[in-house]
Amino acid sequence: MKGILAAVAIALGAVGSAQADEGAIQRVIGAQIEAFKADDFTTAFTYAAPNIKGMFGTADNFGLMVRRGYPMVWQPGSIEYLGTDSDGAIWMQDVLITDGFGRLHQLKYTMIETPDGWKIAGVQLLEAPEVGA
Repeated sequence: MKGILAAVAIALGAVGSAQADEGAIQRVIGAQIEAFKADDFTTAFTYAAPNIKGMFGTADNFGLMVRRGYPMVWQPGSIEYLGTDSDGAIWMQDVLITDGFGRLHQLKYTMIETPDGWKIAGVQLLEAPEVGA
């Protein structure tokens, strides 16, 4: 009986930490999007993982890429956080964004935990979800 209670306690603890990670991840994504909306690419760049920082080098280069390649993230209409998956070290957060024209975009954020907290290691634009009547 003690073994079963210990297993349940461990499982509940794991669920609690997974939920805490999901919340932390969503806060990082949300904070970066808020920085984009304010055209504060310097702050937005602080949420990027080292691989992204190395790829773009400067906040200005990063901002240019976002404005050109991800306008729905730069100036979104609305944001909805969907499912989160993890393999342990890397988390994936699906996000549904409605752009300023009312079009839906589904993105998959790749997240890694660093000594400085959660960072965005990549964003993949997925096929837009079907909308029907």
